[in-house]
Amino acid sequence: MSGLTIIGSRQPVIEDRPPPPIERTTAHKWLIGQDRRKMPNPEPACKPLYISKIAEEKMRNHALSKAHERTEVMGLMLGQVFTHDGTEYTMVRDVATTDLDASSTRVRFRRDGFEKLFASMDDVGFDHIVTGWYHSHPGHGIFMSPTDVDTQKGMFSSSFHRAVVIDPINKEIGAYRLGGVDVEPVPFAIYWEEFQNPYFGTSVRKRTLAD
Repeated sequence: MSGLTIIGSRQPVIEDRPPPPIERTTAHKWLIGQDRRKMPNPEPACKPLYISKIAEEKMRNHALSKAHERTEVMGLMLGQVFTHDGTEYTMVRDVATTDLDASSTRVRFRRDGFEKLFASMDDVGFDHIVTGWYHSHPGHGIFMSPTDVDTQKGMFSSSFHRAVVIDPINKEIGAYRLGGVDVEPVPFAIYWEEFQNPYFGTSVRKRTLAD
């Protein structure tokens, strides 16, 4: 995974832009019933992280695709960083992944899969930076393991970098960022574009198993 150091080192030019309006955002349904005591209370009006419905669907379905094998998955989150009223926030618009070496407790990109990873990143139809990474913990719950924390510190250490962890067995999801010497959970919202419907339509598929 040494190539990620180069990918993650690009520093964005941060513009001022309002976050997605509240009528086009929602809490992730896998947060319902999850222990939220570590989340800021009250949550900020401008959340530290917004994930597009399409990116969320790709991450969650990727995790679900290997849930029956209890095999971990991972990928990169692509998007932009903005500020609003002095608050920096990250927007994840799409994701990219490649062939993986994975088990029920570990995952990494295959060394011969980086060309495929870079090609999928080039195919994204907007100017982007790597805003973090996602991975799954099938059946193990939502947390950042010591290895995950080391990965975050080594490859995703900028203030805008986020980590999303998904447990497709227990249907839990969480987001994290570096906070001092450790990681801390961050509140996030799912958003959709102005002419997208969050649950139906051509841009986002109606789901049964993934719901």
